[in-house]
Order: sequence, then C-alpha cells, then structure tokens
Amino acid sequence: MSRGLKVTFLIHAVVALIFGLLLLVIPGRFLLLLRWWPIDTITSRVFGAALLALAWSSFRGWQATERVQVAILIELEAVFTVLACVGLLRHLLAAHYPIQIWLLFALFLVFAIAWIYFLVRRGE
Repeated sequence: MSRGLKVTFLIHAVVALIFGLLLLVIPGRFLLLLRWWPIDTITSRVFGAALLALAWSSFRGWQATERVQVAILIELEAVFTVLACVGLLRHLLAAHYPIQIWLLFALFLVFAIAWIYFLVRRGE
C-alpha cells in the first residue's frame, strides 16, 4: 500500500475523530463556533457518531498492510465525501453562509479529491 494512502488514512482518522467528538459531546457549542444555525443536537450527535465510526475505519485502514484490505473503505470514503460536498454546495450556492462553512466544504473537497485519486489508482 502506498505511503500517500496511509498518510491520507491517518490524517482523515485524526480530523474525523476531532470533529466527531465535538459533534457527539458538545454539538451546540461547536456548531455555534462555526456560526451554523439552527442547530439540531440530535442529528448533530448522530453525525458525530458516524464521523467517529469513519475515524475508526480510517485508523484501521492506516494499520492495514495491503491495498485489498482497504479497497471497499476507499470507495466508502469517496462516496461519503463527494455526497457531503454536493449537499453542502447546494446550500452554499443558495444562501449566504459564513466563511467557516466554506472552509468545511473545502475540507470535504480535499478529502474527496484524495479518496477519488486513490480509488482511480487501484494498482497502488
């Protein structure tokens, strides 16, 4: 497995862990920092749990030694991040949102590009 893929898994695990914990434990305070409202704490906590699950799977992907062990995980990450970008962009283009939400979109976009890159490069 390539070093770039392993690094991507590790970075994603850390980012998803941080965001997942914040959304699971203190969703209201965290989303207010992003200037994101209205806040639905139940949905935010469920999303936090999903991010923590993705963090765990990325950690396991980082531990893997062969690409075949993580092929499906790369597909899942690519689909998730692309759909997150589509969903966020739909709102960002329809209304005025603060820069923090654009930065969140950019973060998803960077990961989407990385996962798609590794998905296309199946031979690594």
